[in-house]
Amino acid sequence: MPEAPPAGSGERLPAAIERALPLLERSARERATPAATRHGYLDLIGEQPPESTGRTQDLMLSRGMPRVYERWWRPAFGRIAKGVFGPGMEEERRIARLLLGLSPGDGVLDVACGTGNFSRDFGRSVGPEGLVVGIDVSEPMLTRAVEETRNAGLDNVAYVRGPAEALPFRDESFDAVCCFAAFHLFANPERALDHMTAVLTPGGRIAIFTSARGGSSALRTVESLVEAQSGMRMFERDEVVQMLEQRGYVEISQRLTGMTQFVGGRLAG
Repeated sequence: MPEAPPAGSGERLPAAIERALPLLERSARERATPAATRHGYLDLIGEQPPESTGRTQDLMLSRGMPRVYERWWRPAFGRIAKGVFGPGMEEERRIARLLLGLSPGDGVLDVACGTGNFSRDFGRSVGPEGLVVGIDVSEPMLTRAVEETRNAGLDNVAYVRGPAEALPFRDESFDAVCCFAAFHLFANPERALDHMTAVLTPGGRIAIFTSARGGSSALRTVESLVEAQSGMRMFERDEVVQMLEQRGYVEISQRLTGMTQFVGGRLAG
């Protein structure tokens, strides 16, 4: 197991980040210094802001979004996208846990973790012997995630600032990978899925919650306008399933609701 980098002047890295170090690629481990973790998460991006894919991601990167994200934005936006009879937030967390098949001691990667609302839930599911790593590009979101995780008393959840399209982790590092409400915002979702697959152990599970085009021509017209204005990608109803099949996933399940879909699968071992 790789050693933690020297902390200098008696400083140490956050305990959860120290636990996550063996999962990081060597170049990322070398950057895990007290200075790079001074906000409670490991910053692998630095001062240069990430490129935005459109207005929706601009909101995710803004300073004000973390204050309203969990209580107002995510439930309200999700309700509109999922439809009146779609699952609420508590049900979404249950769906994620079921798709991932979490057990105590598992290692989980939460891609585009935002304020850590799912990361914290996974942390409770895998217990103190397990480890959850949330990764996101937004500094404000991660700052809030660190604060909420501390308030929840969880020391098995670490956060990293880095891109989904170039995950800084070693191959076969995680038992489960989740990406909820962000896959459609990535500049290159196919590349992001390649990286998520690479870091997943054989037999590990993936869970994705993302967009899905409607069946009627009128609805698809509206969705195309939303896509153009927001920067979100609207996936065809069989597109994400096919992506998983092409990358060797089996036992694939899909649940369509409104303009969204929940998709899960197991990486064949």
